[in-house]
Amino acid sequence: MLPQFFIGRPKFAMVISIVIVLGGLIALRAIPVAEFPDIAPPQIQVTTNYPGADASIVRDAVAAPLEAGINGVDNMLYMSSTSSAGGGYTLTVTFAVGTDPDVAAINVQNRVAAAQARLPAEVVRQGIVTRKQSSNMLMVINITSPEGTRDELFLSNYASIHVQDALSRIDGVGNVAQFGARDYGMRVWLDPDRLTQLRLTSADVARAVRAQNIQATAGEIGAPPFGSAQFQYTLRARGQLKSVEEFGNIVVRANRDGSFVRLRDVARIELGSQAYSVVSKLNNRPAASIAVYQSPGANALAVADAVHARLASLSQRFPPDVEHRIPYDSTRAVRASVQEVIRTLAIAFVLVVGVTFVFLGDWRSALIPTLAIPVSLVGAFAVLYVAGYSANMITLFATILAIGIVVDDSIVVVENVQRILAETGGNARDATRRAMREVTGPIIATTLVLLAVFIPVSFMPSVTGQLYRQFSVTLCVAAVFSSVNALTLSPALCAMLLKPAAAGPPGLLTRLAGRVRDGYIGAAARMIRRSGFSVLVFALLVGGTVHLFRTAPSGFLPFEDKGVLFVDLQLPSGAALTRTEEAADRASTLIRGIEGVTDVIAITGYSLLGGVASNSALLIPILGHWDDRTAPEQHWSAILREVNRRLASLVDAAAFAFPPPPILGLGTGGGIEGQLRDLENRAPLELAAAVRGLAFNANKHPALSNVFSTYSADVPQYFLNIDRDKA
Repeated sequence: MLPQFFIGRPKFAMVISIVIVLGGLIALRAIPVAEFPDIAPPQIQVTTNYPGADASIVRDAVAAPLEAGINGVDNMLYMSSTSSAGGGYTLTVTFAVGTDPDVAAINVQNRVAAAQARLPAEVVRQGIVTRKQSSNMLMVINITSPEGTRDELFLSNYASIHVQDALSRIDGVGNVAQFGARDYGMRVWLDPDRLTQLRLTSADVARAVRAQNIQATAGEIGAPPFGSAQFQYTLRARGQLKSVEEFGNIVVRANRDGSFVRLRDVARIELGSQAYSVVSKLNNRPAASIAVYQSPGANALAVADAVHARLASLSQRFPPDVEHRIPYDSTRAVRASVQEVIRTLAIAFVLVVGVTFVFLGDWRSALIPTLAIPVSLVGAFAVLYVAGYSANMITLFATILAIGIVVDDSIVVVENVQRILAETGGNARDATRRAMREVTGPIIATTLVLLAVFIPVSFMPSVTGQLYRQFSVTLCVAAVFSSVNALTLSPALCAMLLKPAAAGPPGLLTRLAGRVRDGYIGAAARMIRRSGFSVLVFALLVGGTVHLFRTAPSGFLPFEDKGVLFVDLQLPSGAALTRTEEAADRASTLIRGIEGVTDVIAITGYSLLGGVASNSALLIPILGHWDDRTAPEQHWSAILREVNRRLASLVDAAAFAFPPPPILGLGTGGGIEGQLRDLENRAPLELAAAVRGLAFNANKHPALSNVFSTYSADVPQYFLNIDRDKA
């Protein structure tokens, strides 16, 4: 038998345990660390722009051909798109859990390339971007000017050139994106009266700029096969224009008399921003806000540490009055959660070891099951790493639960050896051999029973199954290692360490344990004699369990204090960006006055729920550290209520705060998220009316609250009724 082999070869048993522990320690240094398993369905995002088009034109000219071409791509679950009034288009394709995002991106890119022939030429010229959508926003970096000497345009452009590219090269960073990047661009303000006088159109000006602002190649001189030149030279010429003066000299038209109409004659030219659609602020001061997204499977803590280190290095070369701040860092919650779990793990370890020592009554006896804990738990992480799992709240919770399980087998071995030593008074080796012949079968049987309970959890379907699969695997692997340890190392140590107990009266705990054992045996004997009553009690327990299962509130995961909240702010449709910016500033001031809120990031012109829109804004209140928020009114739920109470005082805007989702990537915020489909292709106004009716009736339901939609079909527009014949 296996235990008999290792009783005579204790060094072999020790080597096996050491190898298991070493493998686990190596895995612990390399395994990704996250708050929850990476179970969010992979998403691929396709974005483009149709300048000058409204939402309906984008829907018909861009969305329809693209989505018809992409529909049905391998492993696709569904896709949703947003067409904005400014000509923007965003399509998000969601794939089944477990799909390789790189393969999915290639498949979508191939479908997009095939559909380009059916798209407007201007859309193709603007470019169609296909990329993996990183849903796990790791942190938001703000580049600010403390003294106010640098404007937002400078900060944004500097961040684009000197910060974003450096951060993108960090291993584990999936994407680095700036909210409303404001790169420098030459702004040309046409004078329509002057154009009319000179019989020019905006199209004439655009053609002239495109033709003369190019990087042209001038060729070579003296290159073969022309002649027998002794030297060969590369020719260079002025390429793309850089200054206001150079753009002003662009020739829009050459007249027959030798005169020119230059761009400066019909337009005002200035260096500005390429886009003004989004405004970013930190505590109501201009800032360039950069979102850093984590790659799937990357170690969140390691990536965050690398970003902090890279920013510390980059900041040494920042211009005067430019600095960086990271108010939103999702790894703060991960670190706090992991530290709390590790603290709980340490407490559980001490309790298990203490209880084992107290009841076994001997340090030699307590040492043997104590060694089973690191062998089983640390070794389990080697299997988790090989399986591609991470060290997260689920696997660590399973580790805590497994502490009380992995010592059971070793305790059974130790107690049986102690009993035989007390009865026979022989040596420890012979007592261990006899004890293992008695308990080897039960140890294997109890391990198989435990596996039979937890292995089916690994086969649960959908996202829930993906979440609890790691829990099941961690417990099962720890139990298997515990069984292996009980059949190898534990009997070898028993044969080496245990000695017959000295004769003497039993201690208090021994007498108490004996009474509990005798009471249990007596109760079990009475239950066996009254089998009908026993069955009735069992049936009542089963019925009570079923009743509680049906009546108790259910949910996926509870909300946790992530140290951050989100605020969606909406103004009436068509509201200008400057008006929205003023409302966002007022809301930011209200939120900053709440105790427990340290910073507020405001992104005007962008909504987490509805995308880019001039009447929308996203505010991110940053909460103080958990150790600094011990009062009840500083709990995240209390701060959330106070934020919503203050936001209700805004007159010209509708704003509400909501917590982030329990698992980043599964939804935008806490709660239920759905899509309303129009299967009859009716007018957008009819769909908007249906959305309002659905939200109104849903808010009446007792189980639902704050049901809303960001869909809008009443954006003010002008219709140009052009007489085509006269034109």
